[in-house]
Amino acid sequence: MADDQRQNRIAHMEALRGMGVDPFGRKFPGATPLQTANDAYVEGKGDDQASFTVAGRIVMIRDFGKAAFLVLQDWSGRLQVYARKDALGEARFAIYKNLDIGDIVGGHGKLGKTRTGETTLFLDDLCILSKSLLPLPEKFHGLQDVEIRYRQRYVDLIANPEVMRTFLRRSRTMSEIRRYLDERGFVEVETPMMQPIPGGASARPFTTHHNTLDMDLYLRIAPELYLKRLLVGGMEKVYEINRNFRNEGISTRHNPEFTMMELYQAYGDLGDMMEITEGLVTHLVSQVSPDLKLKWGEVELDFARPWSRKPYFELYQEHVKVDFKDIDAVTAKAKQHGLEVKGRTSAALANDLFEMYVEPYLRGPVFVTEYPTAICPLTKAKADRPEVCERFEMFVNGMEMANAFTELNDPIDQRQRFVRQLENKDEGMARLDEDFLNALEHAMPPAGGLGLGIDRVMMLLTNSASIRDVILFPLLREAGAPKDEETSR
Repeated sequence: MADDQRQNRIAHMEALRGMGVDPFGRKFPGATPLQTANDAYVEGKGDDQASFTVAGRIVMIRDFGKAAFLVLQDWSGRLQVYARKDALGEARFAIYKNLDIGDIVGGHGKLGKTRTGETTLFLDDLCILSKSLLPLPEKFHGLQDVEIRYRQRYVDLIANPEVMRTFLRRSRTMSEIRRYLDERGFVEVETPMMQPIPGGASARPFTTHHNTLDMDLYLRIAPELYLKRLLVGGMEKVYEINRNFRNEGISTRHNPEFTMMELYQAYGDLGDMMEITEGLVTHLVSQVSPDLKLKWGEVELDFARPWSRKPYFELYQEHVKVDFKDIDAVTAKAKQHGLEVKGRTSAALANDLFEMYVEPYLRGPVFVTEYPTAICPLTKAKADRPEVCERFEMFVNGMEMANAFTELNDPIDQRQRFVRQLENKDEGMARLDEDFLNALEHAMPPAGGLGLGIDRVMMLLTNSASIRDVILFPLLREAGAPKDEETSR
């Protein structure tokens, strides 16, 4: 069927060429957004109603022989247009006769109302701008097949107006984040995406090779160590909206390539990062819901400030019910849940249990504070309780949204922690980053640092259940490969 339709469309394309019409047109200036034109009709103006030039994709055709209604769509909305032979003339109406759903056209006409009261542009000119050789999928209005939606995002954007709104919202949100930070004295910077030593997080990196330099490189798992180098150099407030890459699992919350906003403020600390996080996220929520109440799935969340603060160890004791320091008890409970224990520290296993028993039930928004220093190699410990560090993670509806520290700036302590990471074979720690340690020895000012997961924030702002719904082109298996639970969710 699809092959037959393609052949029919090719026949229409050749017919247009035979008429001297280019089926893949050129620049078309002066088009008014369709929704703007749709909203412009003023009752009572009749024949004096304004004329408009428009362009868009045909998503519906109702043919009546010598006349037809077409519905056009662009990224602003839709508009019905009316093509009538005696208004367009023989040549222009012949163009219409060779149009198909999916074609992109331009036109000019006067706004009016049909007898049923629908705002319509009554065309006096029509041209084709691009011929669609493939039909849109059946039932493309409200297309739900996730395989098509994620793999052919271009079809998804055409078929589902709410998907277009999601990604336009994402673009506006990125601009709003930049505006918010710029107004507070931060400057946007760029740091390397290919790094000789991966660092800034515990994660498995992707590897590549530079032929000219004959050296292995890693796609970054985090920009942290480079941004801190800028603090050393005297750039006191920096941020980067960055792409990170982690060679790990795929799920409704994880994509191997994802977007983070990471910032650092010299002479600041964890309290400043909490203020920025609360202020920025609340501001973004207010753009969607002025009363600061958002529904995510079936849960309604209230982002009114101040947000709740809950210490890590209190939550751990309440829910995990195993002494964090009892190595045998922690290991036994980890084994109960099938967790890999070989080569893992007791603190890392205990944190796995925290993630399992506590995190899914943190409705939030909530700051989990006072993490164990043993699992935070880049964070300053509290002066009065060195086993606890100055770190928070922010959770909403069981999902981590942000991670922040008072940054460790003692180069001796930092070296010792890196050595322990190497000894424990932590993921992401291939070898000591001597240049970063050298930078710290030139004195990094006291600072606070924050990482905010942009994709997850967008899930919140658009009430999306999967991270794939807010990433234009999520990573998928090759077409035709067997599906599994992760790729089909």
